[in-house]
Amino acid sequence: MKLFTIGYEGATQPALIAALAAAGVRRLIDIRQLPLSRRPGFSKTPLRLALAEHGIDYVHLKALGTPPEGREAARRGRHAIMADIYRSTLAEPAAIVAAEQLRDLATERPSALLCFEREPTHCHRQVLIDEVYPEAEVEHLFA
Repeated sequence: MKLFTIGYEGATQPALIAALAAAGVRRLIDIRQLPLSRRPGFSKTPLRLALAEHGIDYVHLKALGTPPEGREAARRGRHAIMADIYRSTLAEPAAIVAAEQLRDLATERPSALLCFEREPTHCHRQVLIDEVYPEAEVEHLFA
């Protein structure tokens, strides 16, 4: 399985879509628990509509998002604490089901995981890959 990842920190929506299209991504899998953003174009509905104009599907898997206490740790730069909090959520039934959905979706067509953080090492998307998809070939995209 090949997975792409991308964060929209510091990016514009057109730049993010251009990076996805250049890599051949056909589906964006949003793994934010809350698919809302203060950055224009990155909340769920506007992002989904813009992606559709470029032939890229949008799927939101809420259960693979970081819980509030994990997001707070990340905001404070406590990435190890965020990762520990996130790992514990991956054992929850909803996350297990969503992780299998993600595997099916990513196997079906080239897919990218989306979250806010630009650097994957500071983001739960890398923890998800390390814990659930260690065999995946991963390419981190930057907008």
